[in-house]
Amino acid sequence: MESDSPGFFAVGCFSVPSRFGRRSPRNPGALQGGPGAGLHVPSSPSAAAISAPTAEPGRHPHIPRSPLCSSGPAAFPAPRHELGRRRRGSPAPPGPVLHPAVESLDLRDCDISDNALLQLYNCKQLKKINLNSCKENRFGITSEGVIALALSCPYLREASFKRCCDITDSGVLALAFNCQFLQIVNLGSCSGIMDASLQALGEHCKFLHSVDFSSTQVTDDGVVALVSGTCSKNLKEIHMERCVNLTDIAVEAVLTCCPKIHIFLFHGCPLITDRSRDALEQLIISNKIKQLTWTVY
Repeated sequence: MESDSPGFFAVGCFSVPSRFGRRSPRNPGALQGGPGAGLHVPSSPSAAAISAPTAEPGRHPHIPRSPLCSSGPAAFPAPRHELGRRRRGSPAPPGPVLHPAVESLDLRDCDISDNALLQLYNCKQLKKINLNSCKENRFGITSEGVIALALSCPYLREASFKRCCDITDSGVLALAFNCQFLQIVNLGSCSGIMDASLQALGEHCKFLHSVDFSSTQVTDDGVVALVSGTCSKNLKEIHMERCVNLTDIAVEAVLTCCPKIHIFLFHGCPLITDRSRDALEQLIISNKIKQLTWTVY
């Protein structure tokens, strides 16, 4: 047990990485063929852009045509189409940007706004979208954009919005009501998220197995509603670290209602006491837990 600072200690047990910690390759040219392929969009100072390289005869045979380009093969190198904000005075991109069969979008750290999500109206097969901001808070994505995403993409399995600070409960409610196949939701550091979001996810998303609501304003009531809902038997991973309103009640609810839980992070919650440690000891003894962090103050 290591001392973090005078007055409290952090304790952790782990053996497998979290789903929320995975990172995809950052090579935008390494696109996989087929209509279900994903896309990593590189960040730029002005806008998020899609680059769809297509090989000329005899050149670059290892780079397939991007399935996200709906206009067919293009000359190499392909033009770059803007997905988010445009420079003032620049013309709009010609034609659709995304192939309607796209299933995965990686937009981490791109300079985009709700406008990007409004352009997904034709992507009915989208299953994964990553809007995490790894370093700074993102203010361009709001609940309005998330609502548009939820209405356009009912088959979403994974939605990640870490540090999207302008997202509130209304956006998450739209996801829960319209995207009932959700399995992974990351709302970490979305400071506007409160109990209503967790209650909606618990009631409507029975396939949910990994959820991150760390550094939000949720209380014990929200956690109890989540783990008492239809997803309780499937939940395997919960991140609720640095939630200053949570107490031992939230910890006990997770351990009682989620028999498959094996990643459980709640460090930095100042109202959680030694009372939770007894329940945690039983979980550790049973060898069900694979990653666990908490803080003793």
